[in-house]
Amino acid sequence: MAVAAKKSPAPRTTASKAAAPKSSARRSDKSADALDFSKDQELAAYRQMLEIRRFEEKAGQMYGMGLIGGFCHLYIGQEAVVVGMQSALKPGDQVITGYRDHGHMLATGMDPKGVMAELTGRRGGYSKGKGGSMHMFSIEKGFFGGHGIVGAQVSLGTGLAFANHYRDNGGVCLTYFGDGASNQGQVYESFNMAELWKLPVVYIIENNRYAMGTSVSRASAQTDFSKRGASFNIPGEQVDGMDVRAVKAAGERAVEFARSGKGPYILEMLTYRYRGHSMSDPAKYRSKEEVQKMRTEHDPIEQVRARLLEKGWASEDDLKAVDADIREVMNAAADFASHDPEPDPSELYTDVLR
Repeated sequence: MAVAAKKSPAPRTTASKAAAPKSSARRSDKSADALDFSKDQELAAYRQMLEIRRFEEKAGQMYGMGLIGGFCHLYIGQEAVVVGMQSALKPGDQVITGYRDHGHMLATGMDPKGVMAELTGRRGGYSKGKGGSMHMFSIEKGFFGGHGIVGAQVSLGTGLAFANHYRDNGGVCLTYFGDGASNQGQVYESFNMAELWKLPVVYIIENNRYAMGTSVSRASAQTDFSKRGASFNIPGEQVDGMDVRAVKAAGERAVEFARSGKGPYILEMLTYRYRGHSMSDPAKYRSKEEVQKMRTEHDPIEQVRARLLEKGWASEDDLKAVDADIREVMNAAADFASHDPEPDPSELYTDVLR
């Protein structure tokens, strides 16, 4: 007698949209569950995102002048992700990410002067000028580094979450990584441990479409990264990462889920970087028309600006004044980072593990 196969339970994934579009077509003009921001929230988001953009533009200029050596990975275009997510955190929570990290530092409240001075290798930098962008930390601000080894921060972020769990301190760790790092093996080892022990970690996949230069469709068999935790029963959802309101809404859901003891959560942020992978990347793998379309139709800062003007919450002059103030701050950071002394040679091995 034939026996009917036992039906397996459905995976515990909670994609926000049942029939999400595939690959690059998944982006929508407006996220369905975006929050309605107040005037103060819109103005704060505008300022915070514009600070990151102006900092990155200044860093790009300084790199071109030879004041920043090594690598320089700019975050221009992705500002809504860190600003929206940071607003969902509480004091004591942690942030860890990869090497495209200047935006994350500024979002946690780190001083632009200290960040820029580290990029130029000066004493006033967050790692005393000896680390650069890939070895910069601020325990006071809850920032546990941007890491140069692709995917390494995922295991480290899971470890931070384990520490929170062990100490029962109520903390949550935001662990950022990109679509390229999503294919690293240690990511899935971390997923398994995080779900097994119900660790308070939110994995944020910043899908900017191209990793180091290869499109998602050419590099990943499963291009819906929110499903990457399905075999571990980790819930996930796709988010319009160009809309700060949608990011904040998703961030609050995910952080509350992790903080309540239910375990890890995955957020795939559908975002876009306007510049190349690093300053040395000419980005010939995509068309200028594609980049311009994203700037024109989906820019995260321009969306907020348009809402502020439309609702009468700010005038053109008001927003120009905000921009002028931010430019002054970033010019001061660049000036400090250009004239602050370099570390003394005697400091070469100080604070370095050997």
